[in-house]
Amino acid sequence: MRYIGSKINLLKNIENCISQNIHTKQNSFCDIFSGTGVVARYFKPQYEIISNDALFFSYVLQKAYVENNEIPTFDKLQKEIKDPFLFLENTVLSETDEKFISENYSPVGENKRMYFTEENARRIDFIRTTIEYWKTEKKLTEVEYYYLLASLIEAVPSVSNITGTYGAYLKKWDKRAFKKLELSRYEIENNGKKNYAYNEDVFDLEKHISGDILYIDPPYNSRQYAPNYHVLETIARYDNPLLSGVTGMRPYENQKSVFCSKNEVNDAFEQLIKNADFSHIVMSYSSAGLMKADFIEKILKYNGISSTFTLQKIPYRKYKSKIYNESGVCEYLFYIQKKSQGAVYTIPEENLLKGTSPSATYTFNKSKYIKSPLNYIGGKYKLLPQIMPYFPKDIGTFVDLFCGGCNVGINTNAKKIVFNDLNTILTDMFKVFKKMDLDELLSKIERIISEWNLSMTNEKAFIDFRNHYNQTRDPIELYVLSCYSFNYQFRFNNNHEYNNPFGKSRSQFSETMKNHLIQFVNRLKSCEVEFMSYDFVDFPIDDLTTNDFIYCDPPYLITTGSYNDGNRGFKNWSLDSDKKLYALLDKLNEQGIRFALSNVFSHKGESNGILIKWAKKYHVYHLNMTYSNSCYNTSRTGSDEVLVTNYIENLYG
Repeated sequence: MRYIGSKINLLKNIENCISQNIHTKQNSFCDIFSGTGVVARYFKPQYEIISNDALFFSYVLQKAYVENNEIPTFDKLQKEIKDPFLFLENTVLSETDEKFISENYSPVGENKRMYFTEENARRIDFIRTTIEYWKTEKKLTEVEYYYLLASLIEAVPSVSNITGTYGAYLKKWDKRAFKKLELSRYEIENNGKKNYAYNEDVFDLEKHISGDILYIDPPYNSRQYAPNYHVLETIARYDNPLLSGVTGMRPYENQKSVFCSKNEVNDAFEQLIKNADFSHIVMSYSSAGLMKADFIEKILKYNGISSTFTLQKIPYRKYKSKIYNESGVCEYLFYIQKKSQGAVYTIPEENLLKGTSPSATYTFNKSKYIKSPLNYIGGKYKLLPQIMPYFPKDIGTFVDLFCGGCNVGINTNAKKIVFNDLNTILTDMFKVFKKMDLDELLSKIERIISEWNLSMTNEKAFIDFRNHYNQTRDPIELYVLSCYSFNYQFRFNNNHEYNNPFGKSRSQFSETMKNHLIQFVNRLKSCEVEFMSYDFVDFPIDDLTTNDFIYCDPPYLITTGSYNDGNRGFKNWSLDSDKKLYALLDKLNEQGIRFALSNVFSHKGESNGILIKWAKKYHVYHLNMTYSNSCYNTSRTGSDEVLVTNYIENLYG
């Protein structure tokens, strides 16, 4: 299939870039802008593959050829149909068949569009509706469904009356448009590994995945992909969209890429790199793209180990057949080893114990932590590799005083864990997670999704379900609701009614979220846990001993979050709250009880002077983390994330 920006002629260059820069065995490879999946498929024999694309037709291809390791057998169809491909290609068409494609993308329709001949358009309609019917009748497995659908998607371009994309059709018939539609039959590569295909926004996906090699091939210019492949998207979804314009364009507002916007691309790229939880980054880009090479280099070096950075420039002519290139346009291949997720970083000199080399670089394991099933504002999952080594090794009772999503407490090895949060709605949910049988919990979640017809495109179902939850206040229903809400967040009004909007085309209860939930619940059930909902000033610290430990991750006074934009029915955080917390920590110190406090000294040019002054009597560790979108520019845009403790823990033995 011809595709804008396809890397089919650069595969060897990408492979050489990896082999020249990475000299240890890597297990996973993520193609986060997969397109037609040529890169993911190429590397599938070598790695566990994670592929992703915002377009659904691309997701179909990845499900069939990347995630799947099985050759479809079509056992349930065999009783009636020996060869489903021949059946779909040759069955005589009926006038009663569905006609969405033929009526909208062939001359038979009132708009007289010429994407397909009437015969091929009707054949596409028949094949697509038959595949869906077989799925509904449970005659296809999931693998077989996506394989057949991918076979159709791959076949359609060969009979399309276009020059390369579906942004327009030819006004005269190209001879290939008269060819008979023949479904593609692809061999499946079984790499013996668990592979994953996603259809998510890259920024949402980053919150749920991690791995070894991240390959980035974003759009280069202002040319949006969705309108250029709208016909394939409509065939894949077959959702009868409201079409518009001469070309019969489907709505694509929610599929626009910020990487195609000159005003947004720089910030988007910085966010993408900053949040990437991968050890190595390989990136393709064009010298004619919206971002400049020096900007890309600066962002990569800020978030990576600068000494590992490489840039290869490949002349356009070298990888685009024999077309002469007068403009000097070339393809860039960037590589860097990532550092920002705590995999490898240098401990700031002021953090080091006496006798430790200031230039020493330490490696912490970033892949062994359990991630909360909730996306809670201010969650510390990505900071765990940096803060956990500073925690005491011997803890009787670990108190997570502002537990939020429980990312920190769930990963401790204390004899007992106390999760405390003023938000009783959250703690009630966690109590149910611990008490309920895991299989029963998962079944209930799936049942709710099915009964309410929840999906990342069904906004009406989401709103109806949200109204329902605000009447029942069922904790499991709240969890499901959050899975389909904007950024998966927990937001409530002053009446404690959930009011987060719909996460259109982004949020869903994905396989990754399911895995996070399973790991989290299993951990809850395996250790001694207690949930409390005290205001921090009322927490019974007199019950603690010197063998216990309190971790505090309060709302940050000088940053923003949904907990800082009004009390939302819960107690608002203020300067007075900060002062009361410092007084509590001083009291803990007097009682000989160890504590650690997460906070920021400064953020976007604003400093927390009271915190800085108070912390001088304790031990301060500056962490490699930023909440800024432009942190490499000036000191005004950075964020100084710190961990304050009243003890010293030897990180290195």
